Amino acid sequence: MRRALAVVLLAGLALVAPAARSTGYRIDPARSHATFGVRLLWLRTISGRFSLIAGEVRLDPHGQATIDARITVDSIAMDSERLRRWVLAPEFFDAVHYPTIHFMSDPIPFDTLTSGGMLDGQLSLRGVTLPVHFELLPVTCATVIAPTCLIEARGLVSRSAFGMTGHRTALSDQVQLGFSIALDAASE
Repeated sequence: MRRALAVVLLAGLALVAPAARSTGYRIDPARSHATFGVRLLWLRTISGRFSLIAGEVRLDPHGQATIDARITVDSIAMDSERLRRWVLAPEFFDAVHYPTIHFMSDPIPFDTLTSGGMLDGQLSLRGVTLPVHFELLPVTCATVIAPTCLIEARGLVSRSAFGMTGHRTALSDQVQLGFSIALDAASE
């Protein structure tokens, strides 16, 4: 999830010409969200939407961007309150002990942010940090701060790799992650 968030942030930075000095952008939590989906009994997908994302995208003088994004786990909304309690419980996200999902991207060139491509980084979930890979979707907006400009990314992670090993016969091990991130210029 964090990797996808990083991808989204980097894409927004690509829309801005690299500065001669380091600059950055903050994630606008009012216009950003992350989603997940996992197959249940191979018949339907259980999905949720995280509404609290914070973080920043740092740009260096060499035209590289790095995303640092944090998702508040208990900000998840789902169709069913019973399912919401289930995914927040210790066998899944364990929100009491691990209230935040963190993604830190590897540096990525600005042009990849606008044209799309791969976004790599480290995702920390349930106390486990692993490398992840996400697809950065091409950006179709003219400026980063335009109200309709959202950077998007998507990818797959393994539940069991992050310690979510329960219900293996009912739930797929592969979880779809997606992010829609809006950026604002960081105040200096």
